[in-house]
Amino acid sequence: MLSFTDIEKKKIVELVDSLRNLVGATLLPDDEEKLRRLIYDAMEKGVMERDVFGLNPLLMSLQTAYIAVEEIGLRRDGLMATIIYPLISKSKEADGGEGLAMDTVEQLFGPGVSAILRGLLRVQELYRRTPVIESENFRNLLLSFAEDMRVILIMIADRVNVMREIRDTENMEMQRRVAEEASYLYAPLAHKLGLYMLKSELEDLSLKYLEHDAYYMIKEKLSATKRVRDRYIQDFIGPIREKLEAVGLKFHMKGRTKSIHSIWQKMKKQKCGFEGVYDLFAIRIILESEPQNEKMECWQVYSIITDMYQPNPKRLRDWLSVPKSNGYESLHITVLGPENKWVEVQIRTERMDEVAEKGLAAHWRYKGVKAGGGMDEWLSAIRSALEAGDDMQVMDQFRKDLYEDEVYVFTPKGEIKKFPANATVLDFAYLIHSRIGNQCVGARVNGKNVTIREELHSGDTVEIITSASQKPKRDWLGWATTSHAKSKIRHALSEAQAQEGMFAKELLERRFKNRKIEIDESLMHQLIKKMGYKDASDFFIAIANEQLDVLTVIDKYLEMRDGTAVVNGVAVGQDSVTPRSASEFVMRDNTSEGGNDSKRLSSDVLVIDKNIKGLDYQLAKCCNPIYGDDVFGFVSVSGGIKIHRNDCPNATDMRQRYGYRILKAQWSGKGSEQYDITLQVVGNDDIGIVNNITSVISKEEHISIRGINIDSRDGLFKGSITVKVDDNTKLESLMKKIRGVKGVRLVQRV
Repeated sequence: MLSFTDIEKKKIVELVDSLRNLVGATLLPDDEEKLRRLIYDAMEKGVMERDVFGLNPLLMSLQTAYIAVEEIGLRRDGLMATIIYPLISKSKEADGGEGLAMDTVEQLFGPGVSAILRGLLRVQELYRRTPVIESENFRNLLLSFAEDMRVILIMIADRVNVMREIRDTENMEMQRRVAEEASYLYAPLAHKLGLYMLKSELEDLSLKYLEHDAYYMIKEKLSATKRVRDRYIQDFIGPIREKLEAVGLKFHMKGRTKSIHSIWQKMKKQKCGFEGVYDLFAIRIILESEPQNEKMECWQVYSIITDMYQPNPKRLRDWLSVPKSNGYESLHITVLGPENKWVEVQIRTERMDEVAEKGLAAHWRYKGVKAGGGMDEWLSAIRSALEAGDDMQVMDQFRKDLYEDEVYVFTPKGEIKKFPANATVLDFAYLIHSRIGNQCVGARVNGKNVTIREELHSGDTVEIITSASQKPKRDWLGWATTSHAKSKIRHALSEAQAQEGMFAKELLERRFKNRKIEIDESLMHQLIKKMGYKDASDFFIAIANEQLDVLTVIDKYLEMRDGTAVVNGVAVGQDSVTPRSASEFVMRDNTSEGGNDSKRLSSDVLVIDKNIKGLDYQLAKCCNPIYGDDVFGFVSVSGGIKIHRNDCPNATDMRQRYGYRILKAQWSGKGSEQYDITLQVVGNDDIGIVNNITSVISKEEHISIRGINIDSRDGLFKGSITVKVDDNTKLESLMKKIRGVKGVRLVQRV
């Protein structure tokens, strides 16, 4: 049975009295008696035993409960759960996973207490499952696992208590591990919750255990300089106080010494000794201002101080005009005070000071609390709810608002991956690797076989099952939820289609060869258009998908070539219409008359001069016109017509020297071809910017990348990207989207 020292007995009695005074009004009549019986039963069963540091579990739970109640603000349910948790967790270990039943706890103390305990046990299981807890994802998963936010608050209180009690332990390895977790996990959580005193204590104690010499060096130097520092502060603020009172401002002033941890961080950052940290303290001037006068009075104080002391303009921080993203508002200046010492002065109002001291919770009391919006806002809202009276319904709503949009799951190795809500096994597979995604046939989630459409939930452990014969299908686009997975699926489908198209093209060429038919590429191109296909790739894909029969294609080709109707290779009649040649059309310059302006334009053609169609022409290489561009025709020396853009680099010269050879031209109907266009892109050489640009292009329908060339130099990249587009409208839309990519400075058509 667990034994108690006299000191432990005395501390326990004092803690029980203190807790009774703090939360006695919220306790039920028989709570203490029920709790006492549970503790005695656990002691008789030998469940309660000292931890790895030799600390008494009952005393530790009471100390943690006191921190949770006194310094955080929890009440009856939080108190009971904190004290019962060591009993129930150790009981489960002793009874091989059974232990004290949760139903029993709920009957004795109610659903609020059992909910907190379930959360604590889930978090305990989370710790056992993952070896990687240094990441932001683990912190987020920890929060989503907790369900009831009081779980996190109790964990912070427990870690503060442990850090206080292990100062004399001989188990140095465990002390270091506990201190490291306090530094990178619990201190940031306490900071986000607005528990700044506990956060500062966790950081200082972590430094004490992890870097003992640095901690005591700074502590001793602070103690040695305290009297001098206090006297200097009084000498500095005395004249300022007189000036501010003289102009009628209402205010109060105080000096604040930096924490040991923050001083050490500054020494490392600035690579200097203790004496090199000149801003060991800051003077804070807090004004009692009306909301409409806040900024004006802050700048008035700034003017008074900078008249008295020389300011350092490089150290001016104006968070009045543009507050920080967390709502922090203040005006920071550094001035040269007496004895040529630099002093930081913070100027703010009482409202600003409350936000600075208590985080976004205070900010929302002025601005109005809004659910959602991210981790920081959510945690601060919980702090606000605590101060408003431990309204756990409000807390639970904030948790739902935050985590309805994201889930955290494990890889088999214990790594944590974040996904949007409703993400599936397919999203997980593509996040691991595109090859894994392409060959995914299912997964084992928590040891159970599931399909690729299975939805993921926070805490799931996912192991992907693959097959070399598996290939992506178009249906997968409806099963995946992340843009990353959908992009990879589209890419795989596009490659597969291209490959199938190549096979279909080879098949068609073999059939033509077997029939001893020579393929005329120009005639084949006309046939593809006539059969209603926008480009050759769609045509060959239709053959590959058996939507189009090869024999039908051959028959129609012969029909176009010979002017004879062909059915299954047999001529069935003579076409009475002889195909017309472009030579029949009379070439006209832009001053000639003729044509029929009212005649309806046929689709998919370029109309040259006054509605004359059917002329042979070529698109000029110097400006690469595409459907939709403002264009004109130019009669070349050989008699052919070249089509140029109106803004072609050579247009001015051609109009001035060869105006008589210029023909009007315009596009008619709907564009049916795709054009290769090269874009020149210049931007900052930031990590991932090229990937962001190509991602924008790949998401556009009917636009594909044909080539890319990037050169980086002196922090900038310059590149050319060749894309295939339908018309200038889509091209302009694409260029606008590329310009919207962060870091892109210039996008222009070559």
